Amino acid sequence: MSTIWEALTQAFLLVIRLDADLVEISLRSLQVTLSALLIASCIALPIGAILAVRRFPFRRVTIAILNALMGLPPVVVGLIVYVLLSRSGPFGVFGLLFTPTAMIVAQVIIIVPLISSLAHQALRELWAEYHDLLISLNTTKRQRMAALLWDGRRALLTAVLAGFGRAIGEVGAIMIVGGNIDHATRVLTTAIALETGKGDFALALALGFVLIAMAILVNLAIHALSRTEREGRW
Repeated sequence: MSTIWEALTQAFLLVIRLDADLVEISLRSLQVTLSALLIASCIALPIGAILAVRRFPFRRVTIAILNALMGLPPVVVGLIVYVLLSRSGPFGVFGLLFTPTAMIVAQVIIIVPLISSLAHQALRELWAEYHDLLISLNTTKRQRMAALLWDGRRALLTAVLAGFGRAIGEVGAIMIVGGNIDHATRVLTTAIALETGKGDFALALALGFVLIAMAILVNLAIHALSRTEREGRW
């Protein structure tokens, strides 16, 4: 019991003192995750708008596939990206394996279906409300999608935050394609796994506190946005 309390005390001290390793790992996690989130949002939000506004063959199949990919095992994504970026793979010439770029690619693949599906659900309801108005104004499909994306920004921000929460806590795919290399690709989740295996519980707990704090902040933001959405306030 004393060992546990000692580790907890040391972990709190590491957080309070802004330990160099803790700060470096945390900042790298944010860099990778925010980069992946930006790229994924640029891909996923237009997909959600297209699925809400346009009618095309196999639309329902596409929606079903997106919903199914929300539960795609991250380790499978990591394996696929590893094969594609390995020296014998089609993109091996770029030398991206075991770099932050490979980690970003894996996270983008993981969270695009999630953000797309949530965005589609939100914009579908908005499209049902605005359909007659936008049609009567003789708007183009591009203008309709732009209007939905703007008016549905609160719900879409909730979808983006959900993607952030999924990405920041990812470990399987990141471990495979990043390699957990010190001062290069080590992030919060992979560092926690490593330090726990090494028996350095103080640093592992400190990293865990940071990760939990991020998750709580994201969930509080989602709750606040969802509440204002229901109350019709910005």
